[in-house]
Formats: sequence, C-alpha cells, structure tokens
Amino acid sequence: QVQLVESGGGLVQAGGSLRLSCAASGSIFSINNMGWYRQAPGKQRELVATITSGGSTNYADSVKGRFTISRDNAKNTVYLQMNSLKPEDTAVYYCWVLARALTRATYDYWGQGTQVTVSS
Repeated sequence: QVQLVESGGGLVQAGGSLRLSCAASGSIFSINNMGWYRQAPGKQRELVATITSGGSTNYADSVKGRFTISRDNAKNTVYLQMNSLKPEDTAVYYCWVLARALTRATYDYWGQGTQVTVSS
C-alpha cells in the first residue's frame, strides 16, 4: 500500500504564489514519474506538470513559465511551485505517482487532492 499526503493548498490573490508538496510513503520499491493534475468545477481532470526520476519535466502550456515542478528522491516528495497565479488556476490539485511496489508491480497512485483558490 502506498500513501500520498499533499499539503500547501489555500486561498491566494491573483498574482500570488503557492507551493504544493506531496510525500509518498508505504510499500514502495521505487518511484518512476511524479506529477500534478488538477480538476476545476465542471471540467475534466487535466495534467499540470510531471517529472521523471531523472528530472525531466513536462508542463501544460497554460502553466509554462509560471509553475515549476521538482522532486526530492531521498524524501519521495514532489513539489509544485506556483507563481503568478490566475483565477483560472482555481481547482483541486491532485498529486500523482507512478511507483513500483514491493511486489515489483507498477501502479498509479493518487493523492486526496488539495484545493487551490485564486481570487481576482
């Protein structure tokens, strides 16, 4: 069993910044990719950013230049630094991890979600 614990969401004014964190723990053999997705009310969940175990990153066009994803492999933690936030960034943000369990099987794991609200 793998658990993901997210933190760092909240309410911020447009132009402000927030930093999300997600720590993975449990029966982990190794972690491959990590990332963040978000889901706004009435919309489908969408990719925000991902990072490989080697540090290669991928961003949605809507957040390029404003958001930065990083990870600490020693802590099994992924971060999302969000700057220049806009009201359209308002959503529930979900941590995602592609990890190999102790059984060596690979699974997707999801955090419980953290609310980010950007006021205009």
